Amino acid sequence: MTNQPARGRVVLRDISSRAWEHPADRGALVALRKLKGFDTVLKAVSGLFNERAVRLVFLGSAVRADERQFATLHRLLGEVAETLDAPDLPELPELYVAANPVPNAHTLGMNKPFIVLTSGLVDLLEEDELRFVLGHELGHAISGHAVYQTLLQRLLTLSGVFASIPIGGLGIRAIVAALHEWSRKAELSADRAGLLATQDPATAFRVHMKLASGGLLSDLDQTAFFAQGQEYLESGDLRDSVLKLLLIENQTHPFAVVRAAELRRWVDSGDYTALLGGAYPRRVDDATATVTDAARDAARSYSETFQQSQDAVGKLVHDAAGFLGSAKVWFDEQVRRARGTE
Repeated sequence: MTNQPARGRVVLRDISSRAWEHPADRGALVALRKLKGFDTVLKAVSGLFNERAVRLVFLGSAVRADERQFATLHRLLGEVAETLDAPDLPELPELYVAANPVPNAHTLGMNKPFIVLTSGLVDLLEEDELRFVLGHELGHAISGHAVYQTLLQRLLTLSGVFASIPIGGLGIRAIVAALHEWSRKAELSADRAGLLATQDPATAFRVHMKLASGGLLSDLDQTAFFAQGQEYLESGDLRDSVLKLLLIENQTHPFAVVRAAELRRWVDSGDYTALLGGAYPRRVDDATATVTDAARDAARSYSETFQQSQDAVGKLVHDAAGFLGSAKVWFDEQVRRARGTE
């Protein structure tokens, strides 16, 4: 990590987390909450999860960033919070640096989220790249992702818990699968928050390139990286498409080339520039945002993704959607039918 001169950034006053939340993230969370037994599992795992104990692990084994330790990281987190105008959190999440050569970062906690960066990540990234990562993690915290991320981690690590929860192992597996799907979409949301924090797309793309390679920037080329991503997204026939689905089935994060491509698509759409210009949803309007709106936005997002996809499965779904009158029409009909239960 090296120091770089600060530059002016737009402070996004009163911005709602809906501004950076990917439509598919919100839609997947809506679907997750509707799963039979989800509330039971959430309550059961919340009772088993000792948040104080987890925090004590990092308090005792890692280094907490403040004005005297990892002061640059502490400052960056404060600047990111200012840029994202993060008042909904009673206080900034605690930030820890843990000894681990593998570059990684995560946000933990169900009631009081805290952020952990590995030493490998801090060593790998430059200051503005770390700003992107901190914006990513703070975006998770503001959006309330930490609760569900923690739930997924506990479900994956608690052996024998399935038998003790009334809905049974099959229901748990459905919830874990839904959590994985939501988690991958939530990462796309957090990437957008990270970009809004640093306000430099090239920096955001570099982070994904470095995390994919673990290498120095001098060994990387952005054009080649995006070409590689395009090859992955378009490659192969139906067999490769099925393989790609199987490969990510149990992954909490999309692959790096996919994340970079999705972030560039958001930038190219004009939405990112519009947000910086002040065209974003405000927190004052959050109370009027409905589950129906989230489901409709998710349906639109999936439909557009299938239309643009060069992947064999994506083309197949798009063709089927066209035959039925488009996926969006079908989803909208389901939303209209669900209005009475909202």
